[in-house]
Amino acid sequence: MNKIRLAIVGCGGMGHRHLYGLAELHRAGWERFDLVGACDPVAENAESLAEQAAEHFGNRPTVVSNLDELAEVGVEAVDVTTTPRYHHTVAVETLERGWHTMVEKPMGLTVRACNLIRQAAAESDAILSVAENYRRDPINRLAKALLNAGVIGHPRFLIHHTVGGGDRMLISVWRHQKDQSGVLLDVGVHYADMIEYLLGEIETVYAKTRLYEPIRKNPAAGGGGSGSNPAGVYGRWQKDMPAEFEATAEDAAYAMLTFKNGVIGQYIEDHAGHGQGFWTRQIHGSRGSIDLPSDRSGGTIALHIEGNEVVNDDRLLDLVPDFHLDAVTVDLFGGDRLWCYDFPFPETDRKIIAIEYGDFAEAISGKGTVEVDAEQGTRSVAVSYGILESGETGRLVTIDEMLAESVDAYQQSINESLGI
Repeated sequence: MNKIRLAIVGCGGMGHRHLYGLAELHRAGWERFDLVGACDPVAENAESLAEQAAEHFGNRPTVVSNLDELAEVGVEAVDVTTTPRYHHTVAVETLERGWHTMVEKPMGLTVRACNLIRQAAAESDAILSVAENYRRDPINRLAKALLNAGVIGHPRFLIHHTVGGGDRMLISVWRHQKDQSGVLLDVGVHYADMIEYLLGEIETVYAKTRLYEPIRKNPAAGGGGSGSNPAGVYGRWQKDMPAEFEATAEDAAYAMLTFKNGVIGQYIEDHAGHGQGFWTRQIHGSRGSIDLPSDRSGGTIALHIEGNEVVNDDRLLDLVPDFHLDAVTVDLFGGDRLWCYDFPFPETDRKIIAIEYGDFAEAISGKGTVEVDAEQGTRSVAVSYGILESGETGRLVTIDEMLAESVDAYQQSINESLGI
């Protein structure tokens, strides 16, 4: 099988994480890509990624600074891991060039940016995939199977709450800037995708939003401490970020969601919580409820059926005898019917990104379709901004309005800054 000639576009922290995911996929025996390009206007970042790629694959990708230079390398596919402001400009151009494109979440910085990508994807013969990772967690696959099997009956309501963070920087400065991808978008699209994956399409949103911490602190500044650093790849950049900075994006949302199938959702995403933090995702149905562990933790699902003891072990698998993981996930996680796993987080992160790459490769090879396409990528952004638009306007917002761009009071200034 000929390998797909791939380039990573955007060689910062996320680009490096994707490189490690690609290496993990190859270690599992799925050598579908040949990494031939590392593209970033910051030469130091591209050189770093190229050097590490050489260590993993034995071949050093060509370092370039723009897409015109990348075209001379001869690529067939690109993985867009730039900061979100540039997702639509890069993805639209790569699709127009006929390059298969995987783009990190959020698919675009605004719903309008996403719609530009959707249009480009519709007009191109190239494949567009959104690198949404939480749903690919084997435990979330099991949760979906349990729901589909009707183990808790008909779902009635969802509780999704996450609280914590205080006034500390989440990974990087730009994640606290409204015109760069505020934290409620950067994290919220994960949750929006997961919730719709489990329960179907959200129909309406009513929310209150807040900016509680206008000054954020970076404990890793100057290399004097450690901060939020998932997968351990961001420290080299965090030390050069300011110790304190102004945040312009809201950091807390409290919302009521309604789904097209009648399910009700209670949603809290508070990244400024002090004191006792917590995380919970529960789904209650007509026969019982399930309590899900945090994403990418390998923790176990707890099933509660009235009159029975809690089931939170391998007996969960007895309830879904037809549940099996896909071949790539099996080779990465070591089993096709998992109810838990135990890997250090950086390894789990690599494995789940590897699944994204595996899905992308299979679609390019004509063996399937991408799981998270432009439509779903846009929906996740629309749900996240639906929360922010509802907070801005003080009224209930429909997701159809969001997709049609008929409600955009919050996004208007961002779109103007993007020139779209």
